[in-house]
Amino acid sequence: MSCEALARWTHPELGPISPATFIPLAEEMGLISDITAFVVESATSECANWAGSVGVAVNVSARDFRGLDLLSVVGRSLNRAGLPANRLEIEVTETAVIEERDLANSVLQGLAEQGIVIALDDFGTGYSSLSYLHALPFNKLKIDRSFVADIGKDPRALLLLTNVARLGRDLDLTVVAEGVETEEQLVLMQQTTSVQQVQGYLFSRPLPARDIAELIGRMNGPNSFRPADQKRLRG
Repeated sequence: MSCEALARWTHPELGPISPATFIPLAEEMGLISDITAFVVESATSECANWAGSVGVAVNVSARDFRGLDLLSVVGRSLNRAGLPANRLEIEVTETAVIEERDLANSVLQGLAEQGIVIALDDFGTGYSSLSYLHALPFNKLKIDRSFVADIGKDPRALLLLTNVARLGRDLDLTVVAEGVETEEQLVLMQQTTSVQQVQGYLFSRPLPARDIAELIGRMNGPNSFRPADQKRLRG
């Protein structure tokens, strides 16, 4: 089981600002790497306090490969938190990989050598070139929620999800389905696909950091809903 650290911004006058608004602005203004560094440090610090071997995932931007010494930031954050490297997961999108392929390869290889899990996020929404699945050191393939949304009513959608999951498994990747919102979707995936982990609102909506430890305790308890393999954490 692991959690995903999500950046959220509540403006003192404007209230909650959507990440769809402030993340692109931060990238344009050259501030995104400061945010990434803050999220990595905060997430590893929080994760070190969680029970068991629950991990945490952090998304990085294409800009981070040039604007941030990601290897140093991650190494320093892990050391400060006393967190084993295999409990941290770095997520990158297809777009980020395509924009900075050579540099991304170098950085991701360095992270993988430290034992950090590398995940390809939102698979199927970008360029979907299959060559980098082999060339880059991915451990995990996260299938975008758009592949999951209609599997309960459209047999073709379920077939597509099944085949994408099989591709990931054939490449020896851990396959995660994003956007799971109903028990019907979960049961269909368990019965039909080779998806190994799931993530979505069926298990939990985003939570503030102070509540995540309680959620982990409930999920690990004797009456827990065991199929839940991934939750989301608001960072």
